[in-house]
Formats: sequence, C-alpha cells, structure tokens
Amino acid sequence: MNALTAQDYKSDLKPIWCPGCGDYSVVTALAKALAELGRKREDIALISGIGCSSRLPAYTAVYGFHGVHGRALAVATGVKLARPDLTVLAAGGDGDGLSIGGNHFLHACRRNVDLTYLLMDNQVYGMTKGQASPTTAPDWCESKLTPHGPEIAPVMPLPLALAAGVGFFARGFSGDPNGLARLIAAAIRHPGFAVVHILSPCITFRPEQRGWKQQVRAFEAPPEATQAAALARFAEDDGFTTGVLFAATRPAFMPARAARRTPEALAARFAVQPCSD
Repeated sequence: MNALTAQDYKSDLKPIWCPGCGDYSVVTALAKALAELGRKREDIALISGIGCSSRLPAYTAVYGFHGVHGRALAVATGVKLARPDLTVLAAGGDGDGLSIGGNHFLHACRRNVDLTYLLMDNQVYGMTKGQASPTTAPDWCESKLTPHGPEIAPVMPLPLALAAGVGFFARGFSGDPNGLARLIAAAIRHPGFAVVHILSPCITFRPEQRGWKQQVRAFEAPPEATQAAALARFAEDDGFTTGVLFAATRPAFMPARAARRTPEALAARFAVQPCSD
C-alpha cells in the first residue's frame, strides 16, 4: 500500500471561510500531521461542534461528525470509549469550546481520555458576525453588543487547562502550518487528552490580528512536566508563546469494558443472526 500524502487527507469540498481566515492553514497542518503519522483514513474520526472552525470535518477525507454547539468533546469522548482502536480528534473554536462547551473542556482535561482537541482561537464569534467571545480582551469595542468592550477578564486556555488537570498542552499559530503540523502530530502521539491551542486570526472582524505574526514566539525550552512548574512558568504568559508547553505522563482513562470493544467484537455483537425454524 502506497503511503498517503497530505492531499489524500483533504476532501474534494472547497472551504468557504472568509479570505485570509487562519482556518485554511489549520486544515493544511492537520493533513500534514496525519500524513506524517501514516494513519489510515478509515481509522480516524474528527468530531466538531458549531462555528467557523467546526467546518473542519467537511474538508477532510476521514470520518467526521458535525455535532451541536459546545458538545464536540462529549461526542468525541463517547466515540473513543466505544471504539478505542480509532484515532479520535475534536475541533472547535474559542466560543464553542470555552463558552457553551466550557464544562466539557474542564472535564475532558481531568478525565484524560486518549483524544486530541484542536482549539482554534480568534477571540471573536466569527460565524455570528463579530461578537466578543470568552477570550476577547476586556477593552475590545468593535462589537455593537459590547460598545464599551466586554469589560471582563478573558478566559486564558492554558492556565484553565492546567488547573483542570490536562496532560498535554501545545500552542501553535496558523501562520506557521509546518510548525503547527508538528504540534498536532505530537498531540496525537501523546497517550491521553491533548490540547492544541491554535491562534487562528479572523481578519474579517479582527483585522488587527494580522499583527499576530510579529507577536508569536517559540518556547525555547523543554516542556514543563509538572502542573505546579507549568502554572508558575506561564502565570504571566500573554498567550503568544508557541510550542509544546506542558507534557506529563499519566494513565489515559479507559474502562476495562470499553477496552474490550474491538472492531471484531462489535461486528459479532451486531451481526445479523439467521432465523431458526
């Protein structure tokens, strides 16, 4: 069997994001990561919620499920426990993952099921035309709903995930698709719940985010391995440090009864039995 290329992991559908959206590069980075890992397309499940970033499954040539708002991690957890043999990924944005889906994010971090979460952050609700999101700065005044800005502190995904018990946290920038591909591959290889926080500009509603290219900087050190050390190091992080920032080893959650759900066992369970006379 010939090795698959990155293009083999992309579908024939043309993405319909706004010109300049960072999510175009996320699709490219994901495809490159899957090609590097050499996973079979039929052995990969990509689950998403609602929002611009949640269109991701449609643009990839793997099994996909477009779920309801904020529930991508709940569905992805169920898929992984039902089919432990699959490589399971979830995708969502800062609104989908940290607002309506914030509770699922917290419990996914502490539960530590072996799946990867691509959290695309543009600090705005792009699909619903530019409202402030959970990660929007308090003084951003461009939305008619918050003409004086949200006036509340933004959610910071890294310390939130660390406090909830995440085992792996990386941050990448969509403007560096090759670097982002390496981070996604590392997250998939990690045995447990892994978060890849992706800075993905929305230049339609946040044109100033073009400047992120000059703000991002690489983390020039080995990833922290303890929660306390990571919280101390990144307590004042401004959200533009990229790389694998935290990686700890702890057992992934997989109940014994779920681990026995092999494809063969499931096929035998649901096989049609011949009628007896």
